[in-house]
Amino acid sequence: MTRILIIEDEEKIARFVELELKHENYEVDKAADGRAGVELALSRDYDLILLDILLPQLNGMEVLRRIRKESSTPVIMLTARDAVMDKVAGLDAGADDYITKPFAIEELLARIRVALKRREASAGEIQGTSSKAIVVKGVSLDVDRREVTVNGEPVELTNREFEVLHLLMAHVGVVMSRERLATEALGYEFVGETNNVDVHIAHLRARIDDRFGIKLITTVRGVGYVIREA
Repeated sequence: MTRILIIEDEEKIARFVELELKHENYEVDKAADGRAGVELALSRDYDLILLDILLPQLNGMEVLRRIRKESSTPVIMLTARDAVMDKVAGLDAGADDYITKPFAIEELLARIRVALKRREASAGEIQGTSSKAIVVKGVSLDVDRREVTVNGEPVELTNREFEVLHLLMAHVGVVMSRERLATEALGYEFVGETNNVDVHIAHLRARIDDRFGIKLITTVRGVGYVIREA
């Protein structure tokens, strides 16, 4: 059975989400503060974590950083903080998704399903592409190992950054719209989420283009992004 950890200090919200998840046949554990959340997250095998930001003991960002040091378990952040910079900080720290309060439970359940499907497929294929290593301009992406290197030097990426880069590298020369990247790489099913694509592209450029002095990802104004051989 799929197991989900809820790290949330607001008991009414935690209980509401817990009941809805159990109704969907998920196994659920809860933690009411950040320190307890980290201990549970790292001591048990969870398929997904729902994480609030404003927590006692340790805030959600610190919880996420500690989890990411040892685990790649998908993390969806649940928070009342809806500023763009909060989203950027969460995604940059390794969150797989970000949903703001108040939220519709149907949307949360859909986001959970997407994250779980993406986890199941992470070592396989994306839209029928090969699972062998892809190499473009010295950048090597190994799907099975989920590793990226540039001229042999490893590059650390979040799960979502990896998926965006994989989709672009698997379709060299094809201009990928923001909408396609949002749906196929990030798993979004809702209108208005394409701004997160730009955030991930900016992070990829900082980690690869800027760091290694190469021009890997090109912006196609008004459309999206492309990786070209030359």
